[in-house]
Amino acid sequence: MRKPIMAGNWKMNKTRDEALEFVYQVQDALPSKEKVETIICAPSIILRDLVKRQGDNLRIGAQNMHEKDSGAYTGEISALMLKSTEVEYVIIGHSERRQYFNETDESVNAKVKKALEVGLKPIVCCGELLEQRENGTTHEVLDTQISKAFADVCEDSLSNVIIAYEPVWAIGTGKVASPEMADEACGYIRSLVEKLYSKKAANEIRILYGGSVSTKSVNELMAQPNIDGGLVGGASLKADSFIELCNACVK
Repeated sequence: MRKPIMAGNWKMNKTRDEALEFVYQVQDALPSKEKVETIICAPSIILRDLVKRQGDNLRIGAQNMHEKDSGAYTGEISALMLKSTEVEYVIIGHSERRQYFNETDESVNAKVKKALEVGLKPIVCCGELLEQRENGTTHEVLDTQISKAFADVCEDSLSNVIIAYEPVWAIGTGKVASPEMADEACGYIRSLVEKLYSKKAANEIRILYGGSVSTKSVNELMAQPNIDGGLVGGASLKADSFIELCNACVK
């Protein structure tokens, strides 16, 4: 059985004090790490503070990284810098990075390979726009994004990779794909992994759903066979709702 994951993406939210208060509130209430992999992906400026206080059942991740080790890239953070803070995870290719910061499938691939090279676990995002869903090209979009994201990534590395399906039309909108719709897309992504690698790899890789996941929708989503957890935005900002989301992952 694949261990479920609940990953919070705080985006550009929380000061250092607010973040520390959140960690203190949740750390004794989260399910055991043996049952659920619980992650908070926070702004880079507070990562080290959170790592030092994460506790046994919470792990900290970053929201982005640059694919180069160093250089004249003002404002960017390298994978080696993240590794030095002792974070374990990094989100790569989130739709907001693609939309607002012009990230491409090729840059996602470069970041995935660099993250794996330095020992970070990438949470690789994919998902379609509303018009792509409506015109019936969701599968083609996912095929392109997955095949390009994993170009030259060996199967042995997949045990350290998480995929997040996040339909762009459902992010921050309050709209949620139906459980069946989300499961179908995650199942298709799983079939793409099998096509690229093997049935074993497809069965073992964990695929999250992201898109306005809430305490109201999480139970139905987690009941689907191809959904292994959530990549959650707004509902991860409050301690009580995040705890509830994590507990919903216990099967």
